[in-house]
Amino acid sequence: MLADRWNVTDAETRRRYPCDEIVAAPALEAWRGVTVATPPERVWPWIVQIRVAPYSYDWIDNLGRRSPQRLLDLPDPVVGDFFTTAAGRSTGRVLAVAPGEHLTARIMGTVMSYVLVPQERSTRLLLKLVTRRSGRLGPLLCLGDLVMARRQLLNLARLAQQDGTQ
Repeated sequence: MLADRWNVTDAETRRRYPCDEIVAAPALEAWRGVTVATPPERVWPWIVQIRVAPYSYDWIDNLGRRSPQRLLDLPDPVVGDFFTTAAGRSTGRVLAVAPGEHLTARIMGTVMSYVLVPQERSTRLLLKLVTRRSGRLGPLLCLGDLVMARRQLLNLARLAQQDGTQ
């Protein structure tokens, strides 16, 4: 499908993600990934911080308010917490979490898992999205998500790397 993969390997698309346990037979799957030049313990706090801002294109999904550029020392999310804040409103729900390893949430009918994979001197930050319904809009949803998720992952990587050098 158009735009279902960005910056991921075939092996990363074949691995199991926590969202696969929630949506067993998805109509749409999409994978995104970025290598972050810092260990997972420096990336995880930025994943936790998605609850206060989307870290994508703030002028689109955050009513022009800039996503925080410093860590807010938030506690790890728990199942049932709101997932993120967009357009000034809390939205989505955390479905599963393993601190330092993955965060899985549902937002607007889509289940997504952010997974941290330790590598030597870096972290692969992987995102998989699954949904039961896509219909004819599936390719458009994938393309729109690709634009937003790519920006989010690149922003989170930049902030985590920057945080590790300060």
